[in-house]
Amino acid sequence: MRPQRALLAVLILHANEVVSVDRLIDELWGRSPPATAGKILQVYISRLRKELGEGRVITRAPGYVLRADRSELDFARFEQMMARAEMGDPRGAASELRRALALSRGPPLADLEYEPFAQAEIVRLAELQWTALERRIDADLAAGCHAELIGELEALIAAHPLRERPRGQLMLALYRSGRQAEALEAYRRARRVLSEQLGLEPGEELRRLEQAILQQDPRLSLPDGDPPEERNAAPAGRALLIATRELDAVDALAGLAAPLAGADPPADLVIAAIVPTAEIGAATETLAECRAGLSAAGLAVRTAAFSSPSWGHDIVRLASREDADLVLVGAPREGLDGEIGIVLDEAPCDVAMLVETGGVLRPGPVIVPFGAA
Repeated sequence: MRPQRALLAVLILHANEVVSVDRLIDELWGRSPPATAGKILQVYISRLRKELGEGRVITRAPGYVLRADRSELDFARFEQMMARAEMGDPRGAASELRRALALSRGPPLADLEYEPFAQAEIVRLAELQWTALERRIDADLAAGCHAELIGELEALIAAHPLRERPRGQLMLALYRSGRQAEALEAYRRARRVLSEQLGLEPGEELRRLEQAILQQDPRLSLPDGDPPEERNAAPAGRALLIATRELDAVDALAGLAAPLAGADPPADLVIAAIVPTAEIGAATETLAECRAGLSAAGLAVRTAAFSSPSWGHDIVRLASREDADLVLVGAPREGLDGEIGIVLDEAPCDVAMLVETGGVLRPGPVIVPFGAA
């Protein structure tokens, strides 16, 4: 029944959208479909209709549609709960995020983890779970539950040693529990692990948090009597994300982002190039040259070059992971549908798009249509 479960998963992931027969065959059998793939697919569709009931799976050229209300889909409910949590006080947000995380029954699409069609969605959903978990911990910190979080955070770090945000949350939880020396030691451990395994220094947010702890910055504390919404979990880190698929656009995009990253307060500048696998080496060199120039100007810059079958979702995940204030992209030649549409619809921050009409960039006003809506 594995192919039929895979078929159901594909239809659910594209609920209320037409999925063509050709795409379904490609998703189920890849490059080596059986000669009778079309007939086998019809049998699977017939079985699904019997199991799901009338009106669920309908035929619509050039394929099929699975009809489902968003309230029936766990991942849709999960996203709705995350959105509601953004509007609540810390305790309410933590409670809402716990309910969202309780919808997860293990890794996403666990029984289909080796299916090619599921790979990008597994990564997206797993990153969404991580984001919800990190936000829930932030909400608990803002609600004053720092002592209770220390054990959970230490376990998370042991399982995922290269993720920086839980390390910052642990530093803050220790500091608020009156354990300043241990908070600083947590930073030193983070720096050692990142250096040994990645050859990188901690990000700007962790470095600022260490300095705030050393200076006993009052913004780190939760004074008695302060309402939860007025308590700052930590000095807010800022990041600007440049994402491009064209290496010759890197300099133009960096030229726009650099003044923003250097403003007060400064922001990390993250530059990502999403290119074909064969171009990763060239992209890495181009980004290294760009980083060197920007670093010489006093900016904190990180770069990454990678390939992706779904670059729109990867940009959204990267913006979420970096807590970006802004994603800056070049206008795609194919218009605003497809992958760039995913960025515009799902990015957790503002999105700016550079549209070049010829000639070189020069000083002058920036026109923002529709009041940035």
